[in-house]
Amino acid sequence: MDDKKVIVVIKKVMPAVVSIAIAKHLKDIEKEMPHEMYSFLPGHHTADKKKWAIPDILVDKRGMVNVGGGSGFVVEQDGLVLTNRHVVNERDAEYTVITNEGRKYPAKVLSRDPVNDVAILKIDAKKLPVVGLDHESRLELGQTVIAIGNALGIFRNTVSLGIISGLSRSITAQEDPKSPLQELRGLIQTDAAINPGNSGGPLVDMRGNAVGVNAAIVYGAQNIGFAIPITAARRDLEDIKTYGKIRRPMLGVRYLILDDALAAKIHAPVAYGALVLRESPHDPALVPESPAEKADIREGDIILECNGEPISMTHTIQDALDNLSAGDPFTMLVWRKGKQWETKVILEERK
Repeated sequence: MDDKKVIVVIKKVMPAVVSIAIAKHLKDIEKEMPHEMYSFLPGHHTADKKKWAIPDILVDKRGMVNVGGGSGFVVEQDGLVLTNRHVVNERDAEYTVITNEGRKYPAKVLSRDPVNDVAILKIDAKKLPVVGLDHESRLELGQTVIAIGNALGIFRNTVSLGIISGLSRSITAQEDPKSPLQELRGLIQTDAAINPGNSGGPLVDMRGNAVGVNAAIVYGAQNIGFAIPITAARRDLEDIKTYGKIRRPMLGVRYLILDDALAAKIHAPVAYGALVLRESPHDPALVPESPAEKADIREGDIILECNGEPISMTHTIQDALDNLSAGDPFTMLVWRKGKQWETKVILEERK
């Protein structure tokens, strides 16, 4: 790879890459902190041993404490910023965008994509440098890419070079130990180094266009990182421009994909499709008042096809929903107690 070409791309993209600082009010942090954790934290104990205090030097005049950071990149000159949903998922936090020049702007979260790990922020700024978004959806294994971000929340403007190592990857991710597991599908795998804090930064091609949003790493492994394809982010941006929010469709069903082993275990008549099943006693198989419930889908049903396409490990219900919007019709072929039947629903907006 020609070093000069890499340097040209970095100089083109870097001015539009931003850091995102996350701050929470001291009172909120104290409420959330378990008592048993006090002795492990870098604060000081009060006279009441059951309480813990953050050193005054870490608290600003408004009582706010910096609790983390991430990365993002400007995609519209008037201040639209792309990042990961998990970077800005704290509803009671304040977010500040810090540009490459060091300017700080309060950020408003316009929308969080409930399916893809994407969020869109707005800052009050004009004529900002932007990262172009790739419009050629065909990526190739071995294609050179560059990841840029705020590594570990400390090292701003960190750059790593690599290749696309895999396409259409699926992983199960967790934002933190208290968060539920979430399946992320259709990811770009890269060996370009992605570290905590890089989340939300761009993965760019050698033309300087974003092909993905850096999202996840595999702990304990080397050179395995993942990015959300930019096609998902482009769709979210179009929703923001049209509706003022991200309008992802919801079916409202929990399921397991059948394979040979699971089908044999439960004596299913087929070894494909989605078995409608609750995740726990507190998470029913059907979301109340959802399109699936209105269509009389029941726990134990097997959804064989969606919009005429068989459901399998490589084509899940989420994949079938991926290019649809709230308000679109959605047809399902369902198996129940030895009979197949077809039902059509209208997808609703995911809350």
